[in-house]
Amino acid sequence: MGNGVGGRWPNLVQRAAPGSRTTRLELFFDLVFVFAFINVTSLTATDPTPLKLYRGLLVLALLWWCWTGFARAGNAVRGDQGLLPVIGFVTVTATFLLVLSIPGSFVDTPGGLYGPLVFAGCYFVIRAVQLTVFAWVDWGDPVRRRSLLPRAALPVTSTALLVAAGTVPQRLSDQTLAVVVQLALWTVALLVEYVGGVTLGRSWWVVLSAGHWAERHALMVLIALGESIIALGLGARFFTQLPLTLPVVVGAVLAIMVIATLWWAYFDTLAAAIEQTLHHARDPATRLRLTRDVYTFLHLPMIAGIIFFALTLKDLLAEAAQAGSPPWGVPLGGFWVSVFYGGVALYLLSIAGCAFLALHVVRRPLVVAVLVLVVAAPPAALLPELVALGLLAVITLVAVAAETMSEKGLRRRARRLALEEQRAAEVDLSRWRRRHL
Repeated sequence: MGNGVGGRWPNLVQRAAPGSRTTRLELFFDLVFVFAFINVTSLTATDPTPLKLYRGLLVLALLWWCWTGFARAGNAVRGDQGLLPVIGFVTVTATFLLVLSIPGSFVDTPGGLYGPLVFAGCYFVIRAVQLTVFAWVDWGDPVRRRSLLPRAALPVTSTALLVAAGTVPQRLSDQTLAVVVQLALWTVALLVEYVGGVTLGRSWWVVLSAGHWAERHALMVLIALGESIIALGLGARFFTQLPLTLPVVVGAVLAIMVIATLWWAYFDTLAAAIEQTLHHARDPATRLRLTRDVYTFLHLPMIAGIIFFALTLKDLLAEAAQAGSPPWGVPLGGFWVSVFYGGVALYLLSIAGCAFLALHVVRRPLVVAVLVLVVAAPPAALLPELVALGLLAVITLVAVAAETMSEKGLRRRARRLALEEQRAAEVDLSRWRRRHL
């Protein structure tokens, strides 16, 4: 049977290996999530309210669950071999349609297909495709085969709840009650997937390639950071009608400084260190805890924090260049400063949580920075937006610099091991190429 699975047609689906890395097909799939993150930001940016923010979080959490299912499938089988490219294209198409339906996922937009049902249908297709791959892989294992039916019940139940959320509230005359019922149904659908997945996942949530799993999540963090740059540069009318002024230049420099600092906080040491910890984990329970808690769960608030930050950047430069506006922008106000500072605080807190669970270290400068951001947010709400951005840049830069200088050898060791692994892989690849190419 070789590397194939499913005895009759072993070459249609081929198992991955412990050294597998991310395939080009998976990178192609991730491109859809660039669009997804922009749409989630747009869903909240239009008439921003706490209600819209919570809706955006619900959509993001379901998108993340779709993505992490695809990441698990890519870790179990070779995504660019056999039938998987075709399955991948189906998933990309369904995901793109799901993202297109995000603006009407709660309240239908007149003149087209019914948005909430399109969202629910696309979500079910994505999850059904993922479960089909897992069923093919797990069919030969009696224990894992018995868990397929309960696992299939999760997306069926959650999709039914999404359908109910899109139809039942429309029949209620009380608008407030309708909103409450809809949000409750969405929340329960989310809990069904996450709680059910965690409960059943103890028997089937196995990561074969630690490198693939870590790389996939790191790439999603990178995509989210890229979306914040896109949000900064695509403010309304900026390229066509607004001038490049000194406040615009200052705002762009400060925003890129924050984004670069957030990149450094994750990629300088943490990404390599937790991947090395995952490689080192031999006990199945320990590896399950790392893959589930550190990656699947804690990377979600990390990405949500970046999207919150990007949400505030969306029209920042356009407002700074607008004729007649104050030189350094208008005060942010309570809602926007909560999203702005709260997004960065959530990101840093998630990084500190990853370090604590995976490396058993407390990143005190990051925790202190979170507390400082919480304390600084109320007075920052009264500051012009570019001044508030400058304060945020200073706080994050000082915190990450202090963290970098206080790691007591962890940074040097993690980076040294990462470089040695890279060089060893390069030597092995060069040797193979000399023999076969």
